[in-house]
Amino acid sequence: MPTLDICFSPELLPLFDLRGRVAVVVDVLRATSSIVTALAQGVTHMVPVSEVAACQAMAADGYLTAAERDGRQALGVDLGNSPFGYLDGVVAVRGRAVAITTTNGTRALHLSQAADAVVVGAFLNLGAVANFLRQQQKDVIVVCAGWKGNFCLEDTLFGGALANELASEFTTTDSDATLAALDLWQAARPDVAGYLLKSSHVRRLNSLELHKDMEFCVRQDVYDVVPVYQEGRITALQHAALSSELR
Repeated sequence: MPTLDICFSPELLPLFDLRGRVAVVVDVLRATSSIVTALAQGVTHMVPVSEVAACQAMAADGYLTAAERDGRQALGVDLGNSPFGYLDGVVAVRGRAVAITTTNGTRALHLSQAADAVVVGAFLNLGAVANFLRQQQKDVIVVCAGWKGNFCLEDTLFGGALANELASEFTTTDSDATLAALDLWQAARPDVAGYLLKSSHVRRLNSLELHKDMEFCVRQDVYDVVPVYQEGRITALQHAALSSELR
């Protein structure tokens, strides 16, 4: 039976051997939620980059640009880090490619590239990610993006929710991190948005008047899309689309 483990922060990734595993990168608030939403809305692919300047430069190649630092949209780009940027119609996204950089999520993606496959997880596509992992039948490491290297509650809750979905098919008892995430998920499950009101990042978003983003990002199974990060690009496997090419 394959195992499911959780890495609470990218700073801890050197403790894990990613080879032979599937890495599920999660930054619930808000990078991976925005990536899932963007691809579901018809964005062709996304290129995660490390710096705002590199993101801005890709506009010359026809990319839409999306950049966030410390929760705020960076200057000189088309979009920030809100999923509503891909939903509200202010910027036409269908059929476009997007260059993206965020404080935490894009860094976690780059640091996970040693895995056999890297997929993007969020509550919005929880079931689709779980189905993808069932198909792969490989050990899984959930990489929580955290906040500037620190533990954060919302990403760990996603890890617990995913472990709960896969409890009968994946071994979760060998990892204290996974057991802790499962316990947190059981506590939060009746009202995830309410539970997260105590988290530091939600309080940070609320101070920026972004509470509606949090409420949207904790909705479950809105999209049946699995974003895969491969060869520098994030593209969507529609309907967890029979992923034999990644095996």
